[in-house]
Amino acid sequence: MEILTAVLCDSAADYNGKLCILGAFDTIWARKFPATHAHCAIALRFLFRDTDLGEHQFQVRFVDPDGRNALPSGPISLKVRIDRIPDGAFFLSRNVILNLQGLPLKEPALYSFDVTVDESIVARIPLQVVTTDRSRGPDSQGGSGPPPQSP
Repeated sequence: MEILTAVLCDSAADYNGKLCILGAFDTIWARKFPATHAHCAIALRFLFRDTDLGEHQFQVRFVDPDGRNALPSGPISLKVRIDRIPDGAFFLSRNVILNLQGLPLKEPALYSFDVTVDESIVARIPLQVVTTDRSRGPDSQGGSGPPPQSP
């Protein structure tokens, strides 16, 4: 099994097996803490081969700087079963999209989304949360993207 894509973004969709990603980011700027990021998504694309047949346990943890899970509901877990690769195909790909509402950001720090398959980390998506002292308009609390530029 290979992970082809692992990204934090504003939104994602599976469109007939195609992974559509909008607004990939790795930084959230906030004026005060604790902060909450209203909505984001984790977009994952996996590739399976004949050697990957069977059931696999997937888990995504939002990890704080101390290595603890930072999601109030705990890690996100799901099982995927691959029964066979279609005749004439060399592999099978699958998209997984996890929508997150109200992502809690306790303090400015380096966080990560750790993706595990069968208890082995296959991807680590970094998220830096930093302080800004400038107003960024309506998304200033928990907004993503670069800080405002000086006029």
